[in-house]
Parts: sequence; C-alpha cells; structure tokens
Amino acid sequence: MTIKDALYISEQLQKKTFSFVEHLDELEKKYQYWQPKLNAFISFDIDQAMAHYQKMHQQNQVIQPFSYLPIPLKGLGQNKKDWLSTAGSKLLANQRTVNTDNFVKRIESLGMIPLGQTNIPEYGFKNITDSALYGDCKNPWNLNYYSGGSSGGAASAVAAGIFPMATASDGGGSIRIPASFCGLIGLKPTRGTMPVGPNGWRGWQGASISFALTVSMRDTESLFYQMRTSQPTAPYQAPACEWQHHQAMRQKKLKIAYCLQSPVDAFISPTAKQAVKSAVEFLAMQGHELVEIDYPVNLQELMVQYYRMNGADTAAMFDQMEKSIQRSLTIDDMEPMTWAIYQLGQAMSASKYVQSLEYWDSAANKMEELFQEYDLFLTPTTATCAPHLETAFLSPDCSKQLYQAQNLNFEQREALVYEMFIRSLAMTPYTQLANLTGQPAISLPTALSTENLPLGIQFMASKGREDLLLMIGYVFEQANRFILPSAYR
Repeated sequence: MTIKDALYISEQLQKKTFSFVEHLDELEKKYQYWQPKLNAFISFDIDQAMAHYQKMHQQNQVIQPFSYLPIPLKGLGQNKKDWLSTAGSKLLANQRTVNTDNFVKRIESLGMIPLGQTNIPEYGFKNITDSALYGDCKNPWNLNYYSGGSSGGAASAVAAGIFPMATASDGGGSIRIPASFCGLIGLKPTRGTMPVGPNGWRGWQGASISFALTVSMRDTESLFYQMRTSQPTAPYQAPACEWQHHQAMRQKKLKIAYCLQSPVDAFISPTAKQAVKSAVEFLAMQGHELVEIDYPVNLQELMVQYYRMNGADTAAMFDQMEKSIQRSLTIDDMEPMTWAIYQLGQAMSASKYVQSLEYWDSAANKMEELFQEYDLFLTPTTATCAPHLETAFLSPDCSKQLYQAQNLNFEQREALVYEMFIRSLAMTPYTQLANLTGQPAISLPTALSTENLPLGIQFMASKGREDLLLMIGYVFEQANRFILPSAYR
C-alpha cells in the first residue's frame, strides 16, 4: 500500500485523480476538525492558495515532483510577502512581512503552494510551543501533551494527517524534537545547504536552518536534493562531499558509534534507552558495525556557549526593534524567559561572544575527527517522550528571578539562563550538538512508549553527508521499523 505522503498527493493532483478544489475542500474539513483540538495554525487562507494555483496555471509553470502540493509555512523565519511575521510575540502581533525570503521562494519555485502558517513559541526559544500570543500547541497522539517546539505547529499539522509535509526550522533541535514527539521524520541539513536571505543570512550564527517535517524517506530525500543550494552571498557554505546521490551507497556497511548516556547527566527514559538498543541490535543484524562510546563533547559547557549566542543575537534583534518603534523595550513587551535571554545579551562583552563561537568551532572539529573513524553517531533524539501540558519547566524561584534579570551581573544572568532551561534541556539534550557544529542529523520514528507516545532515534553524520542519513533512514523504513501517526498507517 502506497503511503499518502507529499509526493503521492502531488502526483494525484498532477494526474487530476482529484481536483485542486476537491483537495482544498478536504484540507478545509481537516483544518476545521483539528484546529480547535490542536491549535496548530496561526493563519489558514484557502482563497489565497486557490489564487496561487490559478496563477501557476496562467504562467504554465514546469511540472515538478511537488507541483501543486499545498504546504504550510512555519510562522517564524519563513517569510512570505504580506503574511504574518509575528515570531509568536505579542509585541509583533500585527506585523506583516514586506517581502518573500529565499527559502519560501525556493519552495514556490518547486511548484508547492503555501497554505497557512503554523504555531510557534515566542522567537523560537523553546522545545515546546506555548506562546502567550497563540497558546499551547497540542500533540495529535494525545491532546494532553505538547507536540514540541519550536516547529510544534508544523509537527501537529503533519502528525494529524492534515498535511503530509510542513516546512520547519531547527536552531537547537526544532525540527528533530517535534519529530521525536510526534512520530515523524526530521532532517536537519548541513549548515549552508538551504537557501537563506535576503532579510537574515546567519540564522543564530549558522545554528539555525530551515527544512521540513515529513512522513516518508522519499519525501525527505526528494525535498533535500531539490532544495539544496550553494549561494555565493551566503556566509556559510556546505562542503561538496556528496553532491550526487548514489543508490549504491545503500548497500554499504557502516561503522556506527552510539551512546546511551545523557550528555547533561540527567534522566533517560526506558523508552529512549530501548529505542537505541533496538536500533543497535537491528543494525548489527544488517551487517553494520556498532561501537558504544562516551558522549564525545562536553555538552554542558557547549550549552553555556549556545545561550551566549542566544543572548547576543536577541540583544541585536531588540536593538534594531527599538530603533524601529522609537522607544526602549521592557519586560512587558516579551515573555519572562525572553527577557532573561535579552538581559544576558545586554551584559555580554564582545570578547565573550567571539570566544563562544570559537568554542563551537572546536566542537565541530572534534566531531569531524569522530567521523573520520565512524560513519554515523547514534543517540536517542530526545531523552523522554513529549511532556504533559501541565509540566513545570521552571521552579517557582527561577520564575521570580526572571523578572529581576536586569538587576543581576553577567555571571548571575548567565547562571539564571542556564537554570531556566535546565529542565527542558534534560528532556532534549541530544539535538543541540548538530546545530552548533553545523553537521547534519536526522530523527527517525522508531519507538513507542507504554503510554502510546512516540520517540525518535537520531543519527548524526559528517558535514555534507546527508546521503548516509538518507541511507540509514531507508534501511529502517524498508524494514517497516517506522512507527508513524495513525493517519499514515
């Protein structure tokens, strides 16, 4: 039985098995049913999608693999002219973008039709989606749980079966975390492979990159090879290690390192441990060599450097915003966690910022040394399944301190930011490494907890070696080891 993935939907629309109007009607019905339950979308305009489709026909666009496929855009950092550009912030609640960015232009050039924008947390800082502006985004597997973040709305839309593919972005795990929590495939490509600009070129100094959440390896592969680019003006360039796809790669026997430790010395659920153990046993039976290793970097120190980047980039963003609105920003303009990150950036010296980026580079070098010995590095994607909506991510004392962040010195602000993320980091400690090193990583939906919640396993590879991640994904998919949402079974 053929899975009704994005390529399937596009093919049926091209064959006119069903009309675009009929497909829009079905999407509208799914939206009306699921949106009150999930809160996955911040906008949804059927008429706009229809107008886009009619324009495509008038222009006689060349038919491509994803032609006519409606696809929702993440409501953060993927701008389309005149669409909302709120970043999930009450301060920007009515802001609309003035031009379409290069990533969205590329999506449209492949024949896809943007329809709707998906829910996000404020400025994408969290691994759940719970902005004060839009509210909680819930998980289709169980509405009492989060779907993750920051691409939470995208994950909910795909997991519910509304769309088989949704654009997403990943600055610390924001594709892979919701993929793990919602039983989806989540690829974070190599730094420098996806279109960037013209409004922002560096994306959290290269840590953040756009791609998509999917339900099939063929969708993942096809989209990656069609989206991948090399822009002369982009500050980051991916190494051309593998600029041709080779089917023969799928027969190669790999040497794979794996780790069952928490890199932040926190709890790892039995589901996460068993997910990796089962993958190791399966891959060994396929003839691959598996070697258990210690976690290869000091992630706790690396996260300190990551939060410094968050602070500095946030301070720069708000500095520009203050010039635009011609007043100083206060804590009333943002959520308390955003305020604390902002205050960290305000107190940071330029030398500390540069040293942080140099620490990222040393971690990248360490990982590339690892990949000289191993083809892939396997861990759980997340240490636990999706958190309950009533999960307390902050202690009462920490919550109070956020409102006083401006009164602290730099060291105290840094300690506060680390503390405010410590509970959420414990749940999702495996994804940030690939963002800071620039290497590609993929989450595969292979595990299910006793509570019937999904959890993914993650593979990392050397820069430019998405071919290995795609290969290993196909190995699991073709052996029927994916546990996808019910809409795709």
